Amino acid sequence: MTSDEIRDKFLKFFESKGHVRIEPSPLVLENDPTTLFTSSGMQQLVPYLKGEPHPKGKKLVDSQPSLRLQDIEEVGDNRHTTFFEMLGNWSLGDYFKAEQLPWCWEFFTKELGLEPEKLYVSVFEGTEEVPKDSESAEIWKKIGVPDDHIFYYGVENNWWSRSGTPKDMPAGEIGGPDSEVFYDFGTPHDSKYGAECHPNCQCGRFMEIGNSVFIQYQKNEDGTLTELPQKNVDFGGGLERIAAAVKGTADIFEIDLFGGVIGAIEEGIFKKFNYGDRNVQSSFRILADHMRAATFILAGGIYPSNKGHGYVLRRLLRRATMQKYKWGLRNSPMSLLVDKVIDVYEKEYPFIRRASEMKRIVDEEDEKFMATINVGLKAWQKLLFSKSSGPGPIGTMKAGEGSKYGPILPEEVFKFITTYGLPLDIIRDELHWEGDYKKVEKLLDEHRELSKATSAGMFKGGLADASEDVTKLHTVTHLLHASLRKVLGDHVSQKGSNITAERLRFDFSHPEKLSDEEIKKVEDLINEQIKKDLPVSFEEKTLEEAQKERALAFFGEKYGQKVKVYTIGDPDGEWFSREVCGGPHVSRTGEIGNVRIKKQEKVGSGIIRIYAGIA
Repeated sequence: MTSDEIRDKFLKFFESKGHVRIEPSPLVLENDPTTLFTSSGMQQLVPYLKGEPHPKGKKLVDSQPSLRLQDIEEVGDNRHTTFFEMLGNWSLGDYFKAEQLPWCWEFFTKELGLEPEKLYVSVFEGTEEVPKDSESAEIWKKIGVPDDHIFYYGVENNWWSRSGTPKDMPAGEIGGPDSEVFYDFGTPHDSKYGAECHPNCQCGRFMEIGNSVFIQYQKNEDGTLTELPQKNVDFGGGLERIAAAVKGTADIFEIDLFGGVIGAIEEGIFKKFNYGDRNVQSSFRILADHMRAATFILAGGIYPSNKGHGYVLRRLLRRATMQKYKWGLRNSPMSLLVDKVIDVYEKEYPFIRRASEMKRIVDEEDEKFMATINVGLKAWQKLLFSKSSGPGPIGTMKAGEGSKYGPILPEEVFKFITTYGLPLDIIRDELHWEGDYKKVEKLLDEHRELSKATSAGMFKGGLADASEDVTKLHTVTHLLHASLRKVLGDHVSQKGSNITAERLRFDFSHPEKLSDEEIKKVEDLINEQIKKDLPVSFEEKTLEEAQKERALAFFGEKYGQKVKVYTIGDPDGEWFSREVCGGPHVSRTGEIGNVRIKKQEKVGSGIIRIYAGIA
């Protein structure tokens, strides 16, 4: 059974249960200032999980392209990826556990033919605030799951929110206990992961293939949880992992979605090696995963840069280039992998077809980073000479006759790696540094943990980050966008944005930085609308209707058939701003407070960035 067939079976199965198929969100969320990428299927549905009526009803299903970077350093093993497809079904206050769990079981065992004895489940063990989920356990038993296949876990494993455990959830975040389904591949247990194997063991025997989240709680400002007005179901199942279970392989890189890409790597890039060579297998997997993710980001209209979406794209492409370089493969073009990714996904996601431009960008970035590596090598030579007190062998720190170099410290090597992007294995194998590798690895691990924490914060926002400060600043982006167009002209269009609780960042098209007079005009115009205490309202319309009503929708081609149109002012009379958007907003502009533009900078050809906050 192919992955396409599994996806199709899932969608049709839940349609047969009364669900309506919805369009996936775009992977690149340029018109959502609270996050960079869609990281889960439920991201677009947060307002409806909180109680807003969805235009297509209470029972929904889709397949959502998603991106998560929290585990980027783990890519290369048999199960971690950055890009994946999430199969999802939802009940927005309609059915609950008694319907969801049997349907989940029926899909896995009847539709896909997975052997019931190879499936294990987990349920929530409870906390002082949230009761033990005995109800789900009893439903699983009634279905026929034996007691020794049912496991209870705490908040670290069986609680789901976009932010993690209840203590990590910000005010306004929603979540709840979940019940996961695991597939047992039967591989021998590795005792280094513990004396006993169990579904959440990391030895590789088990793989999670589906998670039914019972979203029924919201975090309060005082840190407590309160029940939502409705009880929701949010199921997510990674297509790649499900396909691995259907095939009976514990290695997701052996499924058909990766076959063409890995074949192209073997034939067109790693010609001296084959995928079966365990020494290079990790590099194959990293290259395959990162090029899938990069192709989808490129299809979203993103270019490599040092900030935001572009930084993520550049990081993925550079990590991919590094896999070639470390094996001495200097001239093999990575762009040929773009065609293979498009071959796999263009039928399901037609927007991915931008091959010629995407291939050019990939090759340019590949060549630039190769040049960066060469610069790094020269910088290493310079570092060596700075330690020199006499003649000695260049390019080596190995002690030998005539060597006059002082030691290069681990802290200096760490700084060198983070500055030039040269990995530790190149410094070891090609530059022959013989220092304290464990100390460098420790510094790098600390650096990665910091980066992971930053990424988690960046990607957890979602469309409904309802904290008061973010909600205010999100509304300010609409006022800023409209004011810039009124002061500078209609050529101004949003090119990206990001919001924290302290400030908003807004990128827009304009040939040059604003004059002091223009900044004052924009700032005054924004604050004038705030003093007027204008109403902020929304209506759901088709994209065509929204555009006829002059709503700004610069990323319109990425929306579904129905969109939310937010109006600041009288929706039936004189209004100041009208824009297609999916984020949180205040109800009246008077709630915002005085806005001040803090600074501006030119970040690209014809792109200006403004930072603003509430004084």
